[in-house]
Amino acid sequence: MRNVLLERDEALAEAARAAEAARSGNGRWLLFRATPGLGRTALLEEVVRREATAGGMRVLHARCSPEESAFPFGLVRLIFADAEARTDADVDASTEAGAEDIPFADPPVAEEQQIFHRLVASLARTAARRPVLVAVDDLHDADAVSRRWIGYLARRLAGLPVLLLLTECLTEHLDKDNTALPGATGTSVTLRPLGPGAVARLALAGPARTGKQDADRAELCGRACVGNPALVHALLADLGEGPPPGRLSDLAGRRYRDVIGHWLRARATPRSRRLSLAVAVAGDGPAPLGGRPLQEAADPGPAHPGPAEPGPDGHDTPADSPADALGLGRLFSHPLAREAALAAAEPAELDALRRRIARLLDEQGAPAAHVAAHLLHIELHNDRPGEEWMTQSLEDAAEDAVRDGRTDEATALLRHALTAPLAPARRAGLALRLAALELPHSADAGIRRLRAALELHADGHERAAVAPALGAALVARGRTDTAMHVMRQVGSAVEDDELVRVLQTTAALMASHDAIAWRNAVARMRELAATAPATVEPLACGLVTEYEAGAGGLSAAEAMTRVLPRLKAPVDPRLRTGWLGSAATLLQWADRLDEARALADECLPAPPALPDLTDIGQQCLISVRAEATLWIGDFRRVIAENAPLLDARTGQGLRMPHLVSMVALAHHELGHRAPARRLVATLDEASASADSSWEWNELRHARAHMHMTEGNWQAALDDYLSCGRGQSARDFVSPVATPWRSGAALALVGLGQPVRALDLAEEELRHARTWGTPRTVGRALRAHGAAVGGRRGLDSLREAVAVLRQAPAPVELIETLLDLGQARIGAGNGRKGRDDLHEAHTLALRLLAPDATPGSEPGSDSDPDPHHDPAPVTGRLVRAAEDALRTGGARRTHRVAMGSAALTVAERRIVELAATGRTNAEIGAALHLARRTVETHLTNAYRKLGVTRRTQLASCLGAAGTGAPSAARDVTALA
Repeated sequence: MRNVLLERDEALAEAARAAEAARSGNGRWLLFRATPGLGRTALLEEVVRREATAGGMRVLHARCSPEESAFPFGLVRLIFADAEARTDADVDASTEAGAEDIPFADPPVAEEQQIFHRLVASLARTAARRPVLVAVDDLHDADAVSRRWIGYLARRLAGLPVLLLLTECLTEHLDKDNTALPGATGTSVTLRPLGPGAVARLALAGPARTGKQDADRAELCGRACVGNPALVHALLADLGEGPPPGRLSDLAGRRYRDVIGHWLRARATPRSRRLSLAVAVAGDGPAPLGGRPLQEAADPGPAHPGPAEPGPDGHDTPADSPADALGLGRLFSHPLAREAALAAAEPAELDALRRRIARLLDEQGAPAAHVAAHLLHIELHNDRPGEEWMTQSLEDAAEDAVRDGRTDEATALLRHALTAPLAPARRAGLALRLAALELPHSADAGIRRLRAALELHADGHERAAVAPALGAALVARGRTDTAMHVMRQVGSAVEDDELVRVLQTTAALMASHDAIAWRNAVARMRELAATAPATVEPLACGLVTEYEAGAGGLSAAEAMTRVLPRLKAPVDPRLRTGWLGSAATLLQWADRLDEARALADECLPAPPALPDLTDIGQQCLISVRAEATLWIGDFRRVIAENAPLLDARTGQGLRMPHLVSMVALAHHELGHRAPARRLVATLDEASASADSSWEWNELRHARAHMHMTEGNWQAALDDYLSCGRGQSARDFVSPVATPWRSGAALALVGLGQPVRALDLAEEELRHARTWGTPRTVGRALRAHGAAVGGRRGLDSLREAVAVLRQAPAPVELIETLLDLGQARIGAGNGRKGRDDLHEAHTLALRLLAPDATPGSEPGSDSDPDPHHDPAPVTGRLVRAAEDALRTGGARRTHRVAMGSAALTVAERRIVELAATGRTNAEIGAALHLARRTVETHLTNAYRKLGVTRRTQLASCLGAAGTGAPSAARDVTALA
C-alpha cells in the first residue's frame, strides 16, 4: 500500500495541517479529488491511520456506495451508527442523537434543517470529549440529502474540534451536483498522476531483470498507465517475460483489462462512460478528434459547458474538453488501454459512437480514409438507404488506396460498401469497380462479381455498359469463347445502332485471342469500317490493319499512313483504350517504340496502382508497354513495371502468358536464369493447347529463345516450330512480332541442318522486307547469314549490322555483331572480327548501365528479388561477348567509356541541341539529317548517359562541363 502513496507528500502535509487545526478547536474540511485509480482511498486510509494513532483523534468512517445513493440519509446513518459503536462507556448515549433518530424519507425543508442541526450538535458534543475525524470515502456516491448535510456541517466547523476528510472521484464529480463546501473552512486537493520517476520505481520494484527489460517495462507502464498507480500494479501483474506486448491479447493476465473494464461497466456514470468510449473509438482510427467535436460524439445532445475543471496535471481545463480534464486522451492513446475500453463496451454502443464520429469527420472535411476507418466497423445492412455519405466515403477511400497501391485495403472498403442497401445502378457501379480490383488476385471471384452486376440490370443500355468488363475478365481468364457469347447475347438485345457497333468493335478486340473468332471478327470489321460512325471507325480500321500486317500484306509505312492521322481523330470514349491499344501495337511493330510507350503510359495508371484488367484496351496496352520496353533493352524497367501485377495474379487463375514471357525474358537477359525458368514453368502446355490466343505463341517464342541461348538447339527448334504453327493458324506470317523462322533457322544451323535452315531464313527475309523495318530485316538477315555461311553469309551479316544500327534494337545489334565477329575470325580476318566483338561487348555493358557491372560468375543462377536487380550482374549478352572474345584470342584489360565520355561527335552535337529544347525535326533541319537518324543517335545517347527523358540531358552535359564525376567506368574485359 505504501507504494501507492508515492508523490503524495503534499496531500499528506495538507491533511496534517488540517488535523492540527481541528485538534486546536478550529475544524476543517479536506477533499481529495482524483480520477479512478490514483489512490484517493489509500490516501484517506493513511491519514486515518496516522491521526487515529499519533494524532489521537476519534474516527467516524463511512464509505458510500452507488447501491445506497437513492436512500435519503444513507451516508449520515452510516456515520452516526459508527458514532454509537464508538461512544465511550462512561457517556450516556441516550443524550445524543443516534442512528435511530434519522428518518428514512426525504423530509420537508424545515424538518430537514432541524434534523441537520440536531446531528451537528450531537457531533459537537462527541468532539468536545475527543477531537473527531469524520472520514467519508467516495462522496460522489452519497445520497443527495447526506451531501447537503455534509455541506451544512462544513459551514459550521469553525470552533469545532472536527476534521471532515472526504474523497471524490473526479469523473463522477463532473456528472453530479457539487456538494456545497465553503472555502473559508477547508480546501480540496486534486491528486495528480504519478510522474515518470515514480512509475519507474513501481515498475522496477519486482525481481531483477536485464537493463533492457527494466527500461522496456518502465516505458510501457508510463505510456499505458499515464501515472495511474492502480493500472501500473495491474499491468505489472499481467506482464510476462520477454518483449513488451503490442496487443492486449499478448498480456499474460487479465488484471489490466479488468481494471479498465470494471470502471467502465460498474463505476463510471453514463456520461463519463460515453466520453471514455468516444476517446477510445476516436483513437482507434487514423484521425485525431478532440475538444468539442469529441464531446459532441460522446453527447449527441446539446452541449452544456461548465466551469473549468482541474486536469490530472493540476491545471484548469476548459469544461468543453472533458477528455483532457479526466486524462482520458492520454490513457486511450495507448493501444492496450484502447483495446480494454472497447472490449468493455456493448456492440450497439460502439456502432453508435463510430457512426457519430465518422459523421463528424465527414462534416469537417477529413480525408475519406479517416471516415472509412470507422465505417468499416459498422454493420451497414441495417442502415437507411438514404445515407449515401457512408457509401461515398468508403468508395472515395477505396480510390485513394488504389492510387497508393493498397489494393487489399481498397477491396475491403468496397466490399463493405456493398453490404449497405443500394439502388441497383449504384450497386452495379460499385460491383464493377470491385471486380476490377479482385480480378488480378482472384479471377473467378472477379468474374462472379461482374456476372452479378450484369444481372442487376434489365435495361439493354445498362447491360451494355457492364458486358465489356465481363468480357475482358473472361478473356484474361482464358475463356474467350464465353466472352464472345456474352457480347453477342447483350448486343442482340440493344436497339441503338451506334451502341451495337461499339459492342461489335469491342468484341472484335476480344476476338484477337481466338484464332477462328479473330478471322470472323476481321471480316465484320472490314464491313463496319465503311459504314461506322467517325468515332467508331478508328478501332475498326486498326484491327483490320493489325490483321493485314500480320498476314504479310502491308508495309510498316502503309500501316503508319492509316494509324497516325487517326490518332488525332475523336474516338468514342467507350472505345478509347481499345483504339489506343491497337494503335500502340502497330506503332511498336513499326519500331516507333517511344510513341507506343507514350500511348500506354497515357492510359495505364501510375505505379503502384495495378491496371484495370476489366478493360480489354488496357490489357492490350500492358502487353505493348512491356514488349516495347523489352525491345529497347530496358530490362529492369520491364520487371519493375510488371512484377507487381504478376505477383498479384500468382496462383489465382490469371495466366497472362504474354506478360510472363516479357518479364521472364527480361530476367534472362539480366542473367537471372532461375527466376526466368520459374516464371515460364508456371504456365503449363496443356493450357496452351486448349487456348489459341496469340499470347501462347509469344510464350513459345520466349521459351525457345531461352533454350537457344543456353545451347539447347532441339528444344528451341520444337518451341519455334510450335509458335509458327500457332501463328499460321491465325494467318500471322509476318516476323514483326514472333520471328519464329529466324529462330528456327538458327536452331537448325546449331543442329547441323543448314539446308532446311536456309529455306526458313529466305522465307523470313522475304516477309521482313515486305514489312520493311530495320529490326525485322536485320533479324532475318542475321538468320540468313548463319544459314548460308561463307562469303554470302558474311555479306548478309554485314548488311544486318548496317540495318540494325538504324533501329532502336540493341539486343539484335549486339547478337548480330557477335555473329559477324565470329564469322570474320573464322574466315581469317581476326582483327576486324575482334573489333566487332569489342563493340558488341561495349554495347552489352552499356545496355546494363548504370547499375550493372561485369564480373559476376558467368552462368550464375542466383535468385534475386524480382523487384530489385542486384549489382553487380553479368547479363546474358555481356557473358556471350566475353566468351566470344576469349575464344577469339583477345587480350585482357580494355577500358570501356561510359556516360558523356562515350558520346560520339555526332551524338554530342545532337544531344546539345536536344538539351536546349529543340524537337527532332528542328535538330534534323539544323544539321541536315533525316529525322530517323536523329532518333537513332538520341536513342544511343540516352543509353550511354543512363537517362530516360529529354529533360535529363542538360544536367548530364552540365556535370561533364563542370568537371563533375562522369559515368565513365573501368571494367575488366577482354581486348
